[in-house]
Amino acid sequence: MFSLARENIKIAFGSIKSQLLRTILTVLIIAIGIMALVGILSGVSALENTISSNFSSMGSNTFNIQRYEFRVQRGSSRERQKINPVINYRNIKDFEDTYDYPFTKVGISFYGTAAAEVKYQNAKTDPEVAVIGSNENFIENSGLEIENGRSLNIFDIGNSNAVCVIGSDLQKALFPEDNPIDKTISVRGSKFKVIGVLKEKGSTFGNNQDLRVIMPIQKARSIFTNANINYALSVKVDKKDMLEGAQEDAILTFRNIRGLNPVENSDFGIERSDDLLNRVAQNTAALYIAAWIISIITIFGSTIALMNIMLVSVSERTREIGVRKALGAKRKTIAFQFFMETVIIGQLGGILGIMLGILIGWAVSNQFDLTFSTPWVAMIWATSIAFIVAVISGLYPAVKAARLDPIESLRYE
Repeated sequence: MFSLARENIKIAFGSIKSQLLRTILTVLIIAIGIMALVGILSGVSALENTISSNFSSMGSNTFNIQRYEFRVQRGSSRERQKINPVINYRNIKDFEDTYDYPFTKVGISFYGTAAAEVKYQNAKTDPEVAVIGSNENFIENSGLEIENGRSLNIFDIGNSNAVCVIGSDLQKALFPEDNPIDKTISVRGSKFKVIGVLKEKGSTFGNNQDLRVIMPIQKARSIFTNANINYALSVKVDKKDMLEGAQEDAILTFRNIRGLNPVENSDFGIERSDDLLNRVAQNTAALYIAAWIISIITIFGSTIALMNIMLVSVSERTREIGVRKALGAKRKTIAFQFFMETVIIGQLGGILGIMLGILIGWAVSNQFDLTFSTPWVAMIWATSIAFIVAVISGLYPAVKAARLDPIESLRYE
């Protein structure tokens, strides 16, 4: 039995080689459908991984108070978007002084610039370094970690010390071989002693998180004196079960600082990291559904094309089938041969489609600085779908070949 099956598989491979151009075109048709599935799913997965890793680093027990809610504006273009006032320095100082909910730490910060040039002796960076002014809690609340040295402390903030913490890429640019701790760098002509280096964070959508300088907020305010600087507040709650109460108290406190009456809507946004992760999951779920719809339509076309080609193959090899039947081949032997041809072509198309899909997903991830991971689930689905496509496409042609009358087949020209 096994020798007969092995012989049929050899015959199937021989038939495939004899129709090489047709086989290549059929494999490409199947590969395009599988490529669409694996490529889109791996791209969506990379997007989800990147966004989730950035938001989850904040921790599920952290929330931010910011100028606007983090959301996509929808509705008619005639709708007028509400413009919230900036969160100014007086707002954040009042909040820091007033908010006293238990087991919480308030982080305050602002971006002085995203395009600073930083110098150390004769070395200098391109003007692409972000400068952040913050208090002692910002680094911890943001999920950042110190790899070398120490973080900003309450004495640095209270005394406005000329110290700073730098990102890992900035260390590589200015101190490729030296230890940067206690070295002095220059930012806009002001000197700062490096006291710490952040652990590598990576890039998000082209924004390098490791080219940054974090300094005491008052020191940053003396350098960056723009009129309408927008500040940010982050609150970390040490006990997770107190998060809801801490958030409600923060909203009430900030509404009082803004001078809002009870019937007015809040003119600021509040976001929790787990809320953002839930929104990301909802949006990526919609992308997954769209990917499946596109892929199913493409694969359905591949199924029809493969079945049509196998039916043509049955018609062209009618005489061969007649000869084999006259020599004693049974129906199931003929059917198995044609079925194996279809399965082999389907699997070749699946393998090629998986390889092309992974390449597309990897290229998209590199282009947009996304975190690419091997799409194992998509590969398993692709392999299964390629097999199912081959089975569906091969059944009818195989049955048709098996049912051919040997006498009529021998007469076929």
